[in-house]
Amino acid sequence: MIESVTIMGGHGRSGRPEAVQQIDLKMGNVVSIVGPTGSGKTTLINDIELLANANTPTGRRILINGCVPPSEYRYDPAKNPIALITQHTNFLSDLPVRKFLETHARIRDKRDQSTDGLIERVISFANQLTGEPINLESRMTELSGGQTRALLIADATIICDTPIVLLDEVENAGIHRTRALQLLREHKKIFLFVTHDPRIVLLSDFRIVMREGSITDVLHTDQEEQKLSEGVSKLDDSLCLLREKLRWGQRLIANDLEVFA
Repeated sequence: MIESVTIMGGHGRSGRPEAVQQIDLKMGNVVSIVGPTGSGKTTLINDIELLANANTPTGRRILINGCVPPSEYRYDPAKNPIALITQHTNFLSDLPVRKFLETHARIRDKRDQSTDGLIERVISFANQLTGEPINLESRMTELSGGQTRALLIADATIICDTPIVLLDEVENAGIHRTRALQLLREHKKIFLFVTHDPRIVLLSDFRIVMREGSITDVLHTDQEEQKLSEGVSKLDDSLCLLREKLRWGQRLIANDLEVFA
């Protein structure tokens, strides 16, 4: 049973050791990874996904429960404890959504659970994250970017049931971020978000700061930031309402701006 993940620091592009040499992640943590474009955020989650053992360009090591992970975690998809969801996910399979989920449940050896029940839970979860509900009979290639990301997040959380979920800039896909975080926190896993979104960052337990390919700091969300997150969420909700009006072909009026006051 996985209880913790430890990131052991390596070095940045300059070759100098990273300023932070150990980060401990516990089950239930929601963590953001922040930094400018090109700072090494995606490289960090790739190191985690690969369960790096000083064998990647960064020299980082990833420990599970304080130990080097067993090789089966890397080579047996059914035992891999990590799910990675990126902003560029595309499906080559033209399977209906229902068949895709049924197949994945079988691969993940969920014979002890009702497949129909699993699928119902996945779709219920996913449809709380996306504006347009997902139809089980739709083809995977027909899903929008937001529906795709919502489905994969739900699938990783419920069918994969992996204890570690990595999400790379999913805010760009149009999912409901606050609702996603609320639902994810109900599942005691480790969630790491690569993000530029202040709403996600301020709702995280802490954030890993990247620069020039190196981990430079770890900042825990303090009480002042928690208070600030309420205002940021209200502002973001207001912007979401404007976007929804535009999506549904409605005109914006001057009074719409009053929500920002």
